[in-house]
Amino acid sequence: MTRARKAYALIGAGPMGLAAAKVLKEQGIPFQGFELHSDVGGLWDIDAPRSTMYESAHLISSKSMTEFADFPIGDDVAEYPSHRQMRDYFRAFADHFGLRDLYRFNAEVIDASPLGAPGDGWRVTWRDDQGTQSGEFAGVLIANGTLSEPNMPDFPGRFDGELIHAAQYRYPSQFHGKRVLVVGAGNSGCDIAVDAIHHAELCDLSMRRGYYFVPKYVFGKPADTLGGMIRLPMWLKRRIDGMILRWFVGDPQKYGFPKPDYKLYESHPVVNSLVLYHAGHGDLRIRPDIDRIEGRTVHFKDGSASDYDMILAATGYKLHYPFIDPNLLNWQGDAPHLYLNAMHPERDDLFVLGMIEATGLGWQGRHEQAEMVARYIKGLQSGCPVAAALKAEKQKDFQRATGGMQYLNLPRMAYYVDKATYRKAVTSWIDRFRKVRA
Repeated sequence: MTRARKAYALIGAGPMGLAAAKVLKEQGIPFQGFELHSDVGGLWDIDAPRSTMYESAHLISSKSMTEFADFPIGDDVAEYPSHRQMRDYFRAFADHFGLRDLYRFNAEVIDASPLGAPGDGWRVTWRDDQGTQSGEFAGVLIANGTLSEPNMPDFPGRFDGELIHAAQYRYPSQFHGKRVLVVGAGNSGCDIAVDAIHHAELCDLSMRRGYYFVPKYVFGKPADTLGGMIRLPMWLKRRIDGMILRWFVGDPQKYGFPKPDYKLYESHPVVNSLVLYHAGHGDLRIRPDIDRIEGRTVHFKDGSASDYDMILAATGYKLHYPFIDPNLLNWQGDAPHLYLNAMHPERDDLFVLGMIEATGLGWQGRHEQAEMVARYIKGLQSGCPVAAALKAEKQKDFQRATGGMQYLNLPRMAYYVDKATYRKAVTSWIDRFRKVRA
C-alpha cells in the first residue's frame, strides 16, 4: 500500500478531469490522477474503453461557446468540431498545462472508501498492469463522466432481431441492408437516425414525446452565439426564441413529430436540422412509443405495427459511480444531491465534478466548477474565511440552481441547471476567494 494522505485522488482524465487537474495544480494542491484509458480525452476518444462516441459525432454546440476560455480551439478547426478534433484538443490541453505526468493511465479505480470519519482520509483501490493496488488519500474528486453507463429500457415482449444501445453504435455500416428502428429522439438518436437513413433499408424513429428542434445556424451564424447578449426574463426569451424557431424550423408536427408537452427550455433541445429535412422528404418515418414487441414485429401505441431487423435504443445514460457506496454521495432520487452539483453538504473530502448539464454551459462553466472546488480545498487548508462561509452555505437546505425552471421529471434532467443562475453562483464564490488572496 502506498501512502499519500496529503494528496487527493482525482478519478478521470476526460475534459472535466483535465479541468480539475489544471486548477488543482494551479492552487498547489497535490493529487494523483487515475484514468482507465491509455490517454486523456474521456469519451471523446472513440478508442477509449467506455467511449460512447460514433464516427459521425460532432459537437452540438459551437466551438466558441464550448472551449475553455484560456485555451481556445484554433481557427483551423471547424465551427462544430468532430469527435476526433475534440480528442486532439483535449490532448493539446493536457500537454499545454503539463497534466499528463500527474496521471496513472490504464488504471481502473475499483473502490473508494473512507478510512473513518470525514477528514480521516480515503483508501482508493485501482487495477493496472501491475495488478491491484491501493493508496491512502486526503480526499476523492470524482470526474469520470456522466455518459458511459447505458440506460437500456425493458421493452415489453421479445425481439428476435438485433437489439443494441446507442453506446454500441460506431459505424453507419452497422445498418447496411437492415430495417432499423431508432428509439429515442434526443441529440444522439436524431444523429444516428440520419446516419441510418443513408445505409439502412428503412429507418423509423420512435418518440415518446415531442422535442424543440434548433438549427445549428441562424442568419449564417452558429445559433448558440446569438443569445445571451441581453438577459431577458424567461417568458420573453421563450417568446422571442420560439418565434425564431418557427422562422427557421417551421412546424415539426407537419412531418409527424409529436407536439412537445412542455415549455421551451424545460428540457434539452435537439440541435439537428437534418432529421427534419429527411422526415419532410419521407426518408424517415416518425412512430409513437412502443406498446409491445413480438418476434420482429413492433407494435406501437397508436395501433400500428412494423417489422424490423434492428432496434437501436438511443435512450440515454445513467449516472454511474460503481467504485463508491451511493450512500456516501448523498444520493436522492436519480442523482446525488450536492451543493452546486459538486459539494457534499457534510463532507469536505469528497467532490463530484462534471455532474452537471445546462444548455450553453460549455467547458468553461465546468472549469469554473472545478476552480470553485479547488479554491475551497485550498481555503480550508489556509483558514480562509470565504471557505468557512462556503462550508456553512453548503450545509444548509440548498436547492438545485434551476433558476425557477420546471425541468421535466426525468433521470437525465435530475442534475440539469439554468446556466445563468449556476454560473453566477459559482463565479461569485470564485470572485470572493480571489479578493481574499489579492
